[in-house]
Amino acid sequence: MEASLDLMEIVEAIDAEGRCAHWHSALDVVANKCATCDTWFACAWCHPADHAFGQMPLDEPAVMCGVCGHQMTFHEYGTECPSCGAPFNPGCTTHAEMYFQV
Repeated sequence: MEASLDLMEIVEAIDAEGRCAHWHSALDVVANKCATCDTWFACAWCHPADHAFGQMPLDEPAVMCGVCGHQMTFHEYGTECPSCGAPFNPGCTTHAEMYFQV
């Protein structure tokens, strides 16, 4: 599933690839979708406090590559973008329960 990448779509992004104040290494190029408000955020900490960051179902697009805009389900998301090959931060796997219904 392809999407046009637009910083306006990634809340709290500080650059064109979706990095934020909390995560901004060369590998921090993913956005995560909140199931509660159906909005893309650079990370859960960038999410507003008026509601909890809703965990996405495993079979729905929940992660977006900040380099090419490719959207992935939990099962498609790995160490790199399956569309453009951009590497992702391997430490993100430790936060899976924050973003997905695992």
